[in-house]
Amino acid sequence: MSLDAAAPSVSVVGIGADGWAGLPDASRDILRAAATVLGGPRQLALLDGSVTARRAELPVPLLPSLRRVVDDAGPGVAVLASGDPMFFGIGSTLLRLGVRVEVHPAPSSVSLACARLGWPLQDVDVVSAVGRPLALLHPALQPGRRVLVLVGDEHAGDAVRALLHARGFGASAVTVLERLGGPAERLTTAPGPHDRLAIVAVDCAAAPGAPLLPRTPGLPEDAFDHDGQITKREVRALALAALVPVPGQLLWDVGAGSGSVAVEWMRTHPASRAVAVEPRADRRARIARNAEALGVPGLQVVAGSAPGALAGLPAPDAVFVGGGVSVPGVLDACVAALAPGGRLVANGVTVQTESVLAAWHERLGGTLTRIAVERAGPIGGFTGWRPARAVTQWAWRKTA
Repeated sequence: MSLDAAAPSVSVVGIGADGWAGLPDASRDILRAAATVLGGPRQLALLDGSVTARRAELPVPLLPSLRRVVDDAGPGVAVLASGDPMFFGIGSTLLRLGVRVEVHPAPSSVSLACARLGWPLQDVDVVSAVGRPLALLHPALQPGRRVLVLVGDEHAGDAVRALLHARGFGASAVTVLERLGGPAERLTTAPGPHDRLAIVAVDCAAAPGAPLLPRTPGLPEDAFDHDGQITKREVRALALAALVPVPGQLLWDVGAGSGSVAVEWMRTHPASRAVAVEPRADRRARIARNAEALGVPGLQVVAGSAPGALAGLPAPDAVFVGGGVSVPGVLDACVAALAPGGRLVANGVTVQTESVLAAWHERLGGTLTRIAVERAGPIGGFTGWRPARAVTQWAWRKTA
């Protein structure tokens, strides 16, 4: 959303658990000069008597009426935020709503946590589970990595421990950090309830038999719940390489089956998005389970068959067609939906689908590749090669 250059900026002031005493003089001056100060009850209670502005609580829920509340407050508005307003904070939210902001940050809870733990901030992964599924933690669980989980539930520490045990990371050291920067600050490694807003620090340690699920494409088939309708790992890795999963971009996975391509696209980066289109209800349920178990619960699952089910979907940056290549209109709709720079990858395993892909290659160009994979297996008392069904892949990038 574009910003209104003529509108006065809103001062967004970060305040820590140490309250007024921890604010720099510049932030104090802004709050003293404000006509209205908006904030949560906890932040507003930290102000001292020298702030004479009208004090008003931010709306709950926040998003539907935040812009209206800020606009109605008139000039001279200051908004209080916990810590750094641009780190999962209201400063970022106001910018998304088109509000001009002038940000005055305090140390973020993550900076304070790393200081207390002695962890270099640049080497730490951060996952926010405040108002978001804890399943987002899954991709960050890698041997030897350190993760800070932002939580908004007093039982989240125990929930993180349960997730770690289920994934084979039960030996990981877990520390809960509460009220960082304030007089009631506490760090504990013991299970049990804690302050509602806290950080759960995980020093990842995997058991010897724990499955290793990196963010790079090509997870084994047994990482997914499937009924056999799944793009095999070698073919999937090649498809994702051709799709070019740029962070923040949107993929359509058409005829998604188990959703393996959409899931792996989203696992490459937390900002990546995907829509899985699948006509069968049982497979849609599997896609949802795979998305949850592999840490991308935001995957959108759409019921229906292409091309009809594609109408009204947000425009994709890339499209994978794993099923329905030979259905009239499917590839036409996918090609039309892509903007210049968009990528399309379509796979076929039958003579009929191969002829369709060859015709599109002849018409638009791109690359046509035959992928043949053989895996060793027992043949009597010996070992021999068992060829998988060959896959024809058409990969194309739209230029105009």
